Amino acid sequence: MTDTIPQLTGYDEPALDAAFATLSQEATQQAASLATEEARENFRLHWLGRKQGRLKLVSDAWLKSAPIEARKPLGMRFNLLKQQIEQVLEAPAVSLTSAHVQGIDISLPGTNRQPGIAHPLLNTMHEVVRVFHHLGYSTNLGPQVESDFYNFEALNFPPNHPARDTQDTLQIAGQQSRPSRDRLLMRTHTSPVQIRTMIAQEPPIRIVIPGKVHRNDAADATHSPIFHQIEGLCVDTNITFSDLKGTLDHAMKALFGSAVKTRFFPSFFPFTEPSADVQISCIFCGGAGCRKCKHSGWIELLGCGMVDPAVFAAVTAERRKINPDDDAYNPEKITGFAFGMGVERIAMMLHGVSDIGQFYSGDMRFLEQFA
Repeated sequence: MTDTIPQLTGYDEPALDAAFATLSQEATQQAASLATEEARENFRLHWLGRKQGRLKLVSDAWLKSAPIEARKPLGMRFNLLKQQIEQVLEAPAVSLTSAHVQGIDISLPGTNRQPGIAHPLLNTMHEVVRVFHHLGYSTNLGPQVESDFYNFEALNFPPNHPARDTQDTLQIAGQQSRPSRDRLLMRTHTSPVQIRTMIAQEPPIRIVIPGKVHRNDAADATHSPIFHQIEGLCVDTNITFSDLKGTLDHAMKALFGSAVKTRFFPSFFPFTEPSADVQISCIFCGGAGCRKCKHSGWIELLGCGMVDPAVFAAVTAERRKINPDDDAYNPEKITGFAFGMGVERIAMMLHGVSDIGQFYSGDMRFLEQFA
């Protein structure tokens, strides 16, 4: 190895390229013969030594005497050469002798990498969505950070309405100067995707909407401030409550077995009218009554109802900002139903999990049970 450096004939681009190309080629040739740790250390000292290293000589001879306008292009090339040297030193050492003697037996099997497993909540979500895909529904998704309009107002939750208290959520900071409908928050349900879909698409619509939602709920065995929902929306002409009942009855049988029965009880949701809570016969005792169904023989699982005309009115108002004559969601011409269920509740039932927090604990001992 020589301690002299090439002569720099000028500071123009071609002269700099030629000088640094010579040094780069020299480094490449020397790097090819680094078969021992001693050779690698000598290579490091030869190029990076503080007193007589070649980069130190280049810096002293070229950089310090360069005119101001040439220092930037010269410095860029200097840094590239330094990176090349450092990459050679960071590469693992390979003994040419041992590589030649041992060789590589390509007939040996490779390292067996065990694939990961889907989270039980993700598996449950896919299973429910698959049931509705077989019924002709498609999947739509939307943002977790929503505006007040999509999350509340368009769904018949006017400002200061008491029903908002049941869906208290996290508000995004710095929204006070915005109109109330444009203020951002973490969505409390996946229903905003229903509004977005109807504004963007004319009927007929058949969609399921899986996703993560947020509410200001205290964490306990059955509640979490972050959880997952699957909602559905069907809008077309002549859609009736009987269609809703038949759809959900089929879905529950597909999920829990053909022996499962469903029953509907009147309920209230601002965005549906009439509304209902849906119960299924207990999958643990077959309806006879046990501790898990509180000896009633039934388990409440989801909510549903016919889409409220006020929701169609909000959608129509938004669509008419683009087309003043739009009448696609006239409630005198079309009807629809919607439903929603919690993924965690279904997963807890299917897998016999008693504490919702276990799904979020990250405990591998718990998760490996579902492999």
